[in-house]
Amino acid sequence: MARVEIVKPSNVSDPSINAIFNWVTEMEGSVPNHFLVELNFPEYFVAKLSSTKVLWEAGELALDEIQHIGILVSKANGCPYCTAAFCTILNHGLKTESDYISEVITKGIDAVDSDRLRVILEYALKVNLSPKDIEDSDIESLRSVGLTDKGVVQLTHIVSDFASYNRLNLALDTDYDYLEMWKSIAFEKS
Repeated sequence: MARVEIVKPSNVSDPSINAIFNWVTEMEGSVPNHFLVELNFPEYFVAKLSSTKVLWEAGELALDEIQHIGILVSKANGCPYCTAAFCTILNHGLKTESDYISEVITKGIDAVDSDRLRVILEYALKVNLSPKDIEDSDIESLRSVGLTDKGVVQLTHIVSDFASYNRLNLALDTDYDYLEMWKSIAFEKS
């Protein structure tokens, strides 16, 4: 059970929050508990989700690349909730087959065919694990697959953004409300 209140969406009348709810419903099919937990601090909720939306829509990374990052970073951080959230967006919102997503969860980078996506994911996982170990060669690898400085900064912020969601959902024990399949594939078969 969540360690803070799960705010009822019917109590929300702020148009900016309703716009965020519409955005997430398009991607995930409903408003997840994570958003309702964050509504305990509505001022930051709007700022944080608006920032996430900019990261997802205004940079050089494609939305499916971003969801791959979310899945692998969240799994690496031991967050079943966020792993499932990004699986849901990739599956429901972006119409990616469940079998492929299951393979990404279990095989990680080895499930990915795209050289560009592999390089992006290698960097994301390295930044997540040990940002101080990033070297010039890591940045050059990102440039070799088409990222400019803007894309490098976007990618680094995305890793940080996902890690912050991981911490929030783990620390506050957000009630899991995604397909049980995603959690089971990522965390119960290991």
